[in-house]
Amino acid sequence: MPTSHLVDLQPGCLTLPVALQGADIYISSKLAMLELIMSGCTCSSDHLYIYPNDVCLEDSIRAARELGMRFHPTRGAMSMGKSKGGAAPDSTCEEEDYILKDMKRLIDEFHDVSRFSMLRMGLAPCAPFNVTQDLMKAAAKIARQHQGVRLHTHLAENEEDIEYCRETFNCRPGEYIKRVGWDKDDVWFAHCCCLNDAETKQWAEAGVGIAHCPSSNMRLKSGIAPVRKLLDNGVKVGIGVDGTASNDAGHMLMEVRQAMLLQRVAGNGMPAREALKVGTQGGAKVLGRDDIGRIAPGMAADFVAWRTDGISFSGAQHDLVAALLFCTPGLGPVDLSVINGDIIVKDGQMLTCNVKEVITEHTKHSIALCSHMKEQ
Repeated sequence: MPTSHLVDLQPGCLTLPVALQGADIYISSKLAMLELIMSGCTCSSDHLYIYPNDVCLEDSIRAARELGMRFHPTRGAMSMGKSKGGAAPDSTCEEEDYILKDMKRLIDEFHDVSRFSMLRMGLAPCAPFNVTQDLMKAAAKIARQHQGVRLHTHLAENEEDIEYCRETFNCRPGEYIKRVGWDKDDVWFAHCCCLNDAETKQWAEAGVGIAHCPSSNMRLKSGIAPVRKLLDNGVKVGIGVDGTASNDAGHMLMEVRQAMLLQRVAGNGMPAREALKVGTQGGAKVLGRDDIGRIAPGMAADFVAWRTDGISFSGAQHDLVAALLFCTPGLGPVDLSVINGDIIVKDGQMLTCNVKEVITEHTKHSIALCSHMKEQ
């Protein structure tokens, strides 16, 4: 979340962590993953970086395992609050020694680097404006001691981010990631709306990946990520739905559609098939996976299907692949979802949870949590 928006939201939304409990993380993660699965997603990552009260990363891991989602959780963190010159409230920050200890614990307990793994860990200090360079360097050192553990953070989301980097570090994001050792192919960044040409080339040469979050970028007026230029230069790009603070939906297929249309708004071409490739193979590459993202011999049995005899596909039978994106608003949930060979959705119905019960429980937690917000 960019500095300016973090400051804008503090009077209301950032009073919530005081009341946030592990049960809130569990049910919200479950609902979010449910929406992702029902909209065509089979593998996801999550960036959890606020840990008040009894909150722990295991809350979201439990949700993923119950639903059958292939999952790349990241141990996020904020360590530099306002009293230390950062942007985050001190109440949302943790001590760095504890953060690093917990990162090691989670890797030891949960990380599975085997082929077709259902869970791989990532380490994710939140952003340059709320963690120290020491934490960035230490997290990178820990990650690289374990095969398959990747690194993630927010970067170059908007012009305020660029200005903060210049004022605080006397450099642009490209130089900053060099200083902290994050210019490697085991790293992916969220957003990157404001990269210059030199940084685009740097990302390509280093093998750095990007999670493109078009709806979030539009909602927060962050800018339009130069996806066309990034792809043409060989940068790995996947699709992210971002979180509730900056996107009120987690519809994966709709997000791929937004990415396609937003590049057209920017005056760049992006065919439907290329957008779908970004959302599938692109996401797999960003996460460092060579066993998912394609339907092919030797790949994981992850695939989804929609019926093509409904209104959305009527008149589009000549190109059903393109229709999947251009006609997305009228589509219902997936009719079939198979993850790691297990049927998760059949005939449009989730088999691994009671959807109504999840919605009811989530609504109860949401109302209780929002009762702690200060009026805006």
